[in-house]
Amino acid sequence: MLDKWFGASRWLWNTALGIRSEAYRHCALKLNGNDISGWLTQWKRTAGHEWLADVPATCLTQTLRDLDRAFSNFFAKRARYPKFKARTTSGALRFQDIGSAWSDGILSLPKLGALKLTEGLPGTAKPAMVTLRQDAVGRYFVSFSAAVDVAILPVTGKVIGVDLGLMHLATLSSGAKIVAPKKYRATLSKLRQQQRCLARQQKGSKRRQRQRRRIAKIHARIVDQRQYALHHLTTDLVRKYDVIAIEDLNVKAMARGMHSRSIHDAAFSEFRRQLTYKAQWYGRTVIACDRFYPSSKLCSRCGHKLDQLRLDIREWECQKCGAHHDRDINAAQNLLTAAMRQLAGSDSRDLRADGESPCTTVMSAQVFPREARSGQLMSECLEHERIS
Repeated sequence: MLDKWFGASRWLWNTALGIRSEAYRHCALKLNGNDISGWLTQWKRTAGHEWLADVPATCLTQTLRDLDRAFSNFFAKRARYPKFKARTTSGALRFQDIGSAWSDGILSLPKLGALKLTEGLPGTAKPAMVTLRQDAVGRYFVSFSAAVDVAILPVTGKVIGVDLGLMHLATLSSGAKIVAPKKYRATLSKLRQQQRCLARQQKGSKRRQRQRRRIAKIHARIVDQRQYALHHLTTDLVRKYDVIAIEDLNVKAMARGMHSRSIHDAAFSEFRRQLTYKAQWYGRTVIACDRFYPSSKLCSRCGHKLDQLRLDIREWECQKCGAHHDRDINAAQNLLTAAMRQLAGSDSRDLRADGESPCTTVMSAQVFPREARSGQLMSECLEHERIS
């Protein structure tokens, strides 16, 4: 029954998308979900489409609303033009104004009956939206959208800088290093063997479908392990620190290089996404420093900038003050210093001392993002050095 519902939702999406595209292409007519909804009522009474009446009406209505949202994102230049959905894509259904007994651990869906839930849910009367989806492995998941009150975490008075990397997923300005899980690389040999078996199977056969599910199960396990590690790290950072400094990385461009597999496995964008929304929930501050800021080439003690620093050099000594630096820890401390400068306009105290960094000497000149791009000191920095 759920497969039929998923198929009906996919059919309605593709049909509505085709009608709206052709209407605008040939007649310059802009249709919306309300126009298609009127035709949907007639389709349910048309011979050959009676199966649409077996699907809950709220699922079909939400499909049209999702298509409206997809077009809105396209015209606002937030996404690409909506695409047609193939049969191989995982299905999803959305229900609205249902689930009145969900606080008791029971989910009641129309025409499906009562389902027991495995997790405790907040004491809300009912969710605003319920999404039932199926992944590539065949597992079913239910997610809820409801307005709940999130308690702000108490102030800790601590700040931290975080430098992301491939050998270590995150290096903190306090000196701690979190090892990268690298779950995809650990499963790569098994995944290749299973994919070779898939290539030998006949297309359309049942054995090929079973083999495809085996591969999907491997990928699903990798995703679950990666998400668990990222959630554990981001939640720990949000609970311990009031201000978190990170770097505004261009992950899309980095993934085109020679380390693309490791970058995708580390999931830098997912780390920032989780950290950002958790900080908004619990009243923390996340500051993303400019991506051109030379955090690795700056000495966190005296501010001296190296002309060149290769990626294979993990430790170096400052030619000016003689301080010995670990590349990643030094970068995290510089990110923290840059983030504290951004907050200096609203706070008069010296926030660099809260970064748990042994290098507390005042830097002789401020490093601006434009310095990293041009390779030359700005006039303000030169004037500051001349006065000092």
